[in-house]
Amino acid sequence: MEFLDQIVYWHWLVLGVLLIGAEMLDGSGHVIWLGLSALLVGIIHWAVPGLPWLAQIIIFAMASILSIYAWKAYKKANPTVNEFPTLNRRGSNYVDRVFTLSEPIVDGVGKVKVDDTIWKVEGPDLSAGTKVKVVAIDGTSFVVEAA
Repeated sequence: MEFLDQIVYWHWLVLGVLLIGAEMLDGSGHVIWLGLSALLVGIIHWAVPGLPWLAQIIIFAMASILSIYAWKAYKKANPTVNEFPTLNRRGSNYVDRVFTLSEPIVDGVGKVKVDDTIWKVEGPDLSAGTKVKVVAIDGTSFVVEAA
C-alpha cells in the first residue's frame, strides 16, 4: 500500500478528466459526478499537500455519493419536459378524432382506415360506414364508441 502514499493532486485531476471523458461514451449521467468528485479531491489535495490517502478516498466517496444523490433529487423535482410527448406513441395522436369504419365491428372487433393505415378497433358492434370516435388506445388498437 506504499504506492497510495505517493498519490499527488494531478493523479486525481487526470482521473477526473478521464471519468468525465468516459461520461461522453456512457451518457448515463452518473460517471460525470464521479469525475467531478475526483477533480474536487485533486483541488483539495493541491491546497492541502499532506492530505493522507485514506482521507482522499473518503472525500472522493462522500462527494460522489452526495453529488449523485443531489442530482437525482434535482431531476425528480425538475423533470425534463418533452416537446413531443407522443412521438413514439403514434396511436395517441388519434384520441378524440372521428373516423368511418371500413369494416364492421363484429364481436367487439373491427377495422378503420386512417390515411394509408388500417387500424384494429375495439368497441360495440357497429356496421361498416358508421362514424366512430377514438376514446382510448389499447396497445395497437383503437377503443371506439359511436360518434
